[in-house]
Amino acid sequence: MIRLCAFSDEAAPDLQGQIDALKRNGIGMTELRSVGGVNVSRLSKEDAENIKKELDGSGIKVWSVGSPYGKVSLSDGFSEDKLFETLHRLCGLANVFGCDKIRVFSFYDAYDKAEQVKELLGRSVMIAASYGVGLYHENEKDIYGDVPDRVLELYNDVPGLRLVYDPANYIQCGQSADKTLPALCGITSYYHIKDVIAETGELVPSGFGDGQIGKITELAGTDTVFTVEPHLAVFAGYSEIDRSQMKNRFNYESNGEAFDAAVNALKTVLAERGFVYENGGYVRK
Repeated sequence: MIRLCAFSDEAAPDLQGQIDALKRNGIGMTELRSVGGVNVSRLSKEDAENIKKELDGSGIKVWSVGSPYGKVSLSDGFSEDKLFETLHRLCGLANVFGCDKIRVFSFYDAYDKAEQVKELLGRSVMIAASYGVGLYHENEKDIYGDVPDRVLELYNDVPGLRLVYDPANYIQCGQSADKTLPALCGITSYYHIKDVIAETGELVPSGFGDGQIGKITELAGTDTVFTVEPHLAVFAGYSEIDRSQMKNRFNYESNGEAFDAAVNALKTVLAERGFVYENGGYVRK
């Protein structure tokens, strides 16, 4: 079964707008990244408790904390104390939200710092485990784990680190889906679904680019989660999570419209591959 989740802050900055977008698209989980334009890493415990109450009242669960943890440079000014202080904070928030997953990255300016990256991530995994939380590494351009070889290196050398697969991010690093899917699908815990045209770098709805989203549905396994991450329109907080300018092929009148288009495109891909919705997820008939 494939269950759907989403970065709901791409539909609307405010929590009610996010809830409305999830409900109208039939999605019962969010990968919580920001609320009211405030990144999840900066929320207070009281903020989290209030958000959790509102989500519970709407029947929506937090699947993962979509944190920017690890999106820091290991060059001048890096502070281990600050890094781990952020992690303790995020783990505490995850406990409040009732989820056991935090999305993480493997540092900028780190290509020549492999051992430091692994040591930091190893300690991070142990800290998170003390809260009953797992860390899920997302491939991202310009971080250490941006291409399959280094992602596999981290997976093998950092016990307990788990993987999120983002097809568009790999393509933006010059890595084709033909190479990344066979290497990583078997060890991936869940997926961020966005698509991109390799030649132009333009972000597009699922099935319109070179991410082979349809093939992912076949290789992803019998029990996984697809988090829709549209990136089809500039949304509040984008500058905090990406160093580059977003390029889109299609235009939308609002973030909500772009969000709906991304979800509908993924549902179309699933239908074309023989999936039908039942009991909270998509199964192949």
